[in-house]
Amino acid sequence: MAAELVRAAETETEEDKPERLRFSYYTAGTGGAGPTILATSFLLLGEEVIAYSKEIRIPLQYMVFRNLPEVRSAFEILGVPTVSARFGTAPFFWNWGMEAMTNLLPPEFLRDRSKVQMLVELFDPVVRAVDGIAGERVSMRVDLELSSGRSKVGLFSHSKLSISVGIATAAFALAILEGSTQPGVWFPEEAQGLAIEAREVLLQRASQGTFNFVMNRSPWTIETNPKELGLGIYV
Repeated sequence: MAAELVRAAETETEEDKPERLRFSYYTAGTGGAGPTILATSFLLLGEEVIAYSKEIRIPLQYMVFRNLPEVRSAFEILGVPTVSARFGTAPFFWNWGMEAMTNLLPPEFLRDRSKVQMLVELFDPVVRAVDGIAGERVSMRVDLELSSGRSKVGLFSHSKLSISVGIATAAFALAILEGSTQPGVWFPEEAQGLAIEAREVLLQRASQGTFNFVMNRSPWTIETNPKELGLGIYV
C-alpha cells in the first residue's frame, strides 16, 4: 500500500516529493490470533523503536510506537525521509497495560522468549475472554505527506483479522505462481519481491471481504462523508 501511494504520487508530478510516511495499525483485542500476537507484542516491547525523521535515524521510547520492519524498508527502498509506525488495540485498557509493562519490566526480561512465554500463558485466558467481546476487527492505514502539503491515504479494514491474513497470504502465493516475483528474499515494496505492474491485482485480491478499502485518496474523503453537489464538486 505504501509503495503504491509513493508510486502514484511520483507519477502525478516530479516536483511534488514524498516527505513523510505514517503506518497506523489497529486490532480489536488480539484479532483472533491469540497467543501468537500476544507473544509478538510482548517481545516488541523489549525492542528499541526506530523511526526516521528527515533521514535521521532516531530511537523512540513511547509505547504507541512499534519497531516494525516496514519503517526501515520504506525509508531505504521507497526513499521517504520521514517514516514511523504506530499500533493500538481495543479495549483501551490493553494499551494502558502494555505501557505499564514497558515501564515496569526491564528490556532484558521482555527479550527473553522463555519469560515472555510465561507471560503469555498467564494472560492468555483473560485475553481470550475479552476477545469474545471485543471481536477481531483489523485496520491498517498508511498516510503519505508530500512536499506541496498534499496528503494521500490508503486504508484497509476487515472484520476478521484471521480471515484477512489468509486472504492476503493467498494473494501473495498467487503472485509467486504467476511469476510476478523474482527468486530470493525481498521486501514486498521491492520490484523483485513484487513487480510494480502486479501490485494493483495483488491489492484487489488481498482486499476481498474488507468493509473499507481505499487507495490514493485525500484524508478528508475517508474521515467525513462527502456529498456531491454536482459537476464533480464535493463538500
